[in-house]
Amino acid sequence: MRTGAQLLVDCLLAQGVDTAFGVPGESYLAVLDALYDTSERIRMVPNRHEGGAAFMAEAWSKLTGRVGIVFVTRGPGATNAAIGVHTAMQNATPMILFVGQVGTEAAGRDAFQEIDYRAAFGPIAKWATEIGHADRVPETIARAFSVAQSGRPGPVVVALPEDVLTAPTGAAPGPSVCVPRPGPGAGAREAVARLLGQARAPLVIAAGRWSEAGRAALRRFAETNHLPVLADFRCQDLLDNDSPSYVGDAGLGKTPGVRALIREADLLLALGSELGEITTDGYGLLASPQPAQRLIHVHPGPEVPNKVFSAELALACHPEDLLLALDGIALDGRTGWAARTAAARADWIASLAVPPQPGALDMGAVMAHLGEVLPEGAILTNGAGNFTIWLNKHFRFRGGTRLLAPQSGAMGYGLPAAIAAKLAAPEACVVCFAGDGDFQMTASELGCALQTGARPIVLVLDNGSYGTIRMHQERSYPGRVSFTDIVNPDFAALARAYGFHGERVERSADFPAAFARARASASGALLALAIDVESLTPRQTLSAMREAAEKG
Repeated sequence: MRTGAQLLVDCLLAQGVDTAFGVPGESYLAVLDALYDTSERIRMVPNRHEGGAAFMAEAWSKLTGRVGIVFVTRGPGATNAAIGVHTAMQNATPMILFVGQVGTEAAGRDAFQEIDYRAAFGPIAKWATEIGHADRVPETIARAFSVAQSGRPGPVVVALPEDVLTAPTGAAPGPSVCVPRPGPGAGAREAVARLLGQARAPLVIAAGRWSEAGRAALRRFAETNHLPVLADFRCQDLLDNDSPSYVGDAGLGKTPGVRALIREADLLLALGSELGEITTDGYGLLASPQPAQRLIHVHPGPEVPNKVFSAELALACHPEDLLLALDGIALDGRTGWAARTAAARADWIASLAVPPQPGALDMGAVMAHLGEVLPEGAILTNGAGNFTIWLNKHFRFRGGTRLLAPQSGAMGYGLPAAIAAKLAAPEACVVCFAGDGDFQMTASELGCALQTGARPIVLVLDNGSYGTIRMHQERSYPGRVSFTDIVNPDFAALARAYGFHGERVERSADFPAAFARARASASGALLALAIDVESLTPRQTLSAMREAAEKG
C-alpha cells in the first residue's frame, strides 16, 4: 500500500513530469516526502514566492510545450500563486497548480487558512477541483492533464487535503493521457483557399503556441502567397521577422500603418488569435458582432470563434494543422498582394528606427546594439510596463529568438520567466527586460537563481517611476502626477548580493562593453540602466499609445 501523496508523485511521473516549481508548506508535507524519493527524476525548483513559482511554471510550459507544475501551500500560498494562474489563463498556457488543503474532517469549518478553491479559482482557471479520496488520485490527475492541454489550453487547480495525502491506497497510477487534437476537417483546406482567393486585401493575424514545424509552415504559406502577417500581442516570435511577410504586431502602441492594415483588410485569417481587446484596440478595429472584414477564425478552442466577432468560416483545430494541410498550395486571385505586403513591411521597418531620446543613455542605441550582438536562439523575457515597448516594438525577432511575456499584463513576470528559461535551456542566451517597479515585484527570485545556478542577464530600466501609470496620469490629470515616483535601491549591489555580476550603466557609449561583460559572466548579470524618466518609451510610440487610449 502507498499513501495518496506517493501515488500522486507516481502519477506525475507517469505523465512525464520532470520539473516542478513551488514554495514548501506544511499542508503538503507528505508530497514533499514522496518527492524526496524521486529527487533524481523530478527536479523541485525552490522559489521565494508563490507568484514567482507560478510565473516560472507558466514560462516553462510556454518554452518547452509541456504542462507547467506548481506546488504551494493552502491559503496565502494559493492566493499568492493566483497571479500566475491568471497569467496562464490569459496566455492559454497549460499549467497545474497543486494546493495543500485542510483535512476533510475540518472542511467547511473555516479552519486555519481554509479556502474553497473551487469557488476561489473557478473564474480564472479552466477547472478547479479537490481530491476527496486517495483512490481518486489517478483519475483526477489524468483529467487535470487532459483539461489543461485540450482545446484552448489553460491552468487547472487541484486541492490536496492533508488526510487524503497520508491515507493508504492500493490504486495504481494511470498511463500518460492521450489528449485529443481535432484536425481541420473535410473541406476545410478548400474552403480556406476559396475565401482567401476571393480577397483583394487579406491579412493574417497569428498567435498561440506553435511547434517548429508549424512556424515553418506559417512562413512557407505566407511567403508563397505574399500574405502579410501580423503577430498578435506578445507573439512576435511566431514568424521570423526577416520574412518578407512579417509586417509588425497587433499589440499595444500600434502604428497608424498597422491600424490601417487591419481596418482596410477585406478578409482576416485569424490563426490562433482570440481577437481580444489589445488586438482590436478596445474592439474598435472590428465591428461586433459582424465585422466589415470577412473572417476566417481558426482556434483550438471551439468556444473562441464567434465569441465576439462572427466568423464566416470557423475551424476548431490548431492553426498549424490547417497550414500543414495547405502546404504547397498557391492561391488564386493574388493580384496586388505582393505590393501591399511589401508596403506594409516597409512601414514596419521604418517604425523600428527611433530619434535620439532624452538623457545620456538612449534606449534606441541599446536596442540597436542588442540586435547586432544577440546570438541565434536567444530567449528574451519581459514583465509589464511602458518599458516593454522597447523590446516589443523595436527589436527584430529572428534566427529562432523566442519571447516569453505575459498577455495578462502582469508585472514581475520577466525575471521568473528568465530563470525558468535558463533552467529549460542552460546553453541559451537569456535576457530579461524589466522596469524598476516591475523588477521589484519578484526580485527575491534572484535567490532561486542563486540556488539553482540558473543565471540569466537582467536589464533593469531604472527611471524611478511607474511609467505606464504616470503616462495615464499625465493624460487624464495634467500637472497632477502623484504616487508614481519610486525610490529605488542600488540594483547592481543587490544583484551582487545574490552572486550576480552587477553594474550600473549611465551612458549609451558604455552599454556595449557592459553587456559584453554580462555575457561573459558565468554567474549571470544585472545591468541597471539609468533611463531618463521621459525616455521610457519612444516618443512616437508613446503618442500612438495615447491616441489608442483616447479612442478607446
